Amino acid sequence: MRLFAIRDYRRLFGAQIIALLGTGLTTVALGLLAYDLAGPRAGMVLGTALTIKMVMYVVIAPLAAAYVDRFPRRTLLALLDVMRAAVVLALPLVTEVWHIYVLIGLLQAASAAFTPTFQAVIPDIVTDESDYTRALSASQVASTMESLLSPVLTAVALAFISFNWLFLGTSVGFLLSGLLVLSTHIPDARPSAHTEAWDKAAAGIRTFLRTPRLRGVLALNLVVAAAGSIVVVNTVNYVRDELGGSQSDVSWMLAASGGGTLLAALALPRVLDRITARTVMVTGAGVLVGGTIAAVALIAAGLSTWAGTAIVWTVIGIGMALIITPTGNVLRASVAPNAIPEAFAAQFSLSHLAWLITYPIAGWLGTNAGFALAWSVLAFLAGAGAIGALLLWPRHDSRQVVTGPATSVRPARRTDRSTLSKAA
Repeated sequence: MRLFAIRDYRRLFGAQIIALLGTGLTTVALGLLAYDLAGPRAGMVLGTALTIKMVMYVVIAPLAAAYVDRFPRRTLLALLDVMRAAVVLALPLVTEVWHIYVLIGLLQAASAAFTPTFQAVIPDIVTDESDYTRALSASQVASTMESLLSPVLTAVALAFISFNWLFLGTSVGFLLSGLLVLSTHIPDARPSAHTEAWDKAAAGIRTFLRTPRLRGVLALNLVVAAAGSIVVVNTVNYVRDELGGSQSDVSWMLAASGGGTLLAALALPRVLDRITARTVMVTGAGVLVGGTIAAVALIAAGLSTWAGTAIVWTVIGIGMALIITPTGNVLRASVAPNAIPEAFAAQFSLSHLAWLITYPIAGWLGTNAGFALAWSVLAFLAGAGAIGALLLWPRHDSRQVVTGPATSVRPARRTDRSTLSKAA
């Protein structure tokens, strides 16, 4: 495959896989740690921890974009990996719920700076449009493989060790990721068209608000967050308390969602060669709305079964991949090259703003009022987001927007026209 012939991309992809696997272990272990400390109120604890995560993502990501061109990106990414490794290593030592909140705040502040910076590096290394499309798909496959394999590996590991040891695996993963980043040649960020830090931080957000297709992406972010919160926040309590499952059963149910995402991500590169990104992403929104409604039906009608839950979780995983995977192409087709870091940081921040809304609903409302009401509210939000995407993203949209002082439309190269036809 031509993409993996690119040495620097190959090493960065390896760093991503290792870090993702470690993150996946932490995600599962954090849910089990919350259950160990809070029991039936684990959903509320996990919801609070994830809300802190979203606050950090929303606040830190634009600030990171504002200053990223002032530092060597390779050094910055490696230092952030080391910081994450140190914080995760402290998680097994917590004895109080508030310890989780402090450490998660530090961990996610580092991740909020790392992820959009990492995402913005890829277009500078993979310059061919078709290769970049496949790089996006490979990134999504890696993420979904983490969603699939991490719970499976966790289920196997928990048969032999305590879940606290999973945090050690995460710490090692971050350190290995940092070493691979240091072995890669990463060009420094292009100087931004904006000189003031606040202008840099706000530039990507302004681009989203004034670009029709990106306003559609904003609405789709809400759909993903509404459906994904059911899986991320409520799986632990749902499997343990509603289905009477074990710690390992939690992992297998999360793997069902990851499996659905993996199947969709593997199929998408060929699909996107023939079908527009808008069609794929709007279809994903419909799948997620259906998945959330099915989840409500499971709990409201007393139909909670292992098979039914696994099917619904798989459907949600498929829908999330249909929206998330093409997003990078849509962003790249909408901004000038020197605005790519700002666009990715804005998407990272704004997408997690949606999760900031939905995580408390799944965690706090789910704990205090029950899954039926919480999931009904999330299903309503998913439906509102899907309708919003249809209205905000024109069916015929061929403009490529340039951020920065110039407001004219940039002439498209031949490769750009192909991408724009997919993003329309």
